Amino acid sequence: MIERINSKNNPSFFFLTYSKEYTVNNFLIIPKHFFTPDIIVKRKPLSVTAKRAGWVGCNIDLRHVPESGKVFLVKDQQAIPRESVTQQFQKTLFLRKQSMASRGWTLDVWQCIDRLDVSFSLNQVYAFASELQLKHPENNHVKDKIRQQLQVLRDKGIIEFVSRGHYQKLY
Repeated sequence: MIERINSKNNPSFFFLTYSKEYTVNNFLIIPKHFFTPDIIVKRKPLSVTAKRAGWVGCNIDLRHVPESGKVFLVKDQQAIPRESVTQQFQKTLFLRKQSMASRGWTLDVWQCIDRLDVSFSLNQVYAFASELQLKHPENNHVKDKIRQQLQVLRDKGIIEFVSRGHYQKLY
């Protein structure tokens, strides 16, 4: 799975939830550019008595996908207008042009922002520096990288610069 999501032709995924009566509750797409290796959680190998003994599967941890990366076609049994779906999907296409390393940083900072209120400060994002340092131990300039990624997200219309050290989400 890791090899597949790291490839140039990795897939997007569709997810469906439905009721006992087979009514669609939610139907969403997570575009391929939101998949990074840290979203994949390795499972235990199948036991020696299993038909495919030793086979190792995985789970996809959707908590690692920013909310803007979950493009709903149906949400809470309501169809989302085509224009809204298209707009949300297209707003994130810039991620496809980034390398996997750059995309990882962008998505990690984006996830931190998702955990904040609509209006937030640079210091609130800096509060995630130790968490980001653990994810990216090779980087010795985490606060600089946070500022850089905030600029990327600002330039792509995900957040807005309000005043010195203050931002607002646009999604």
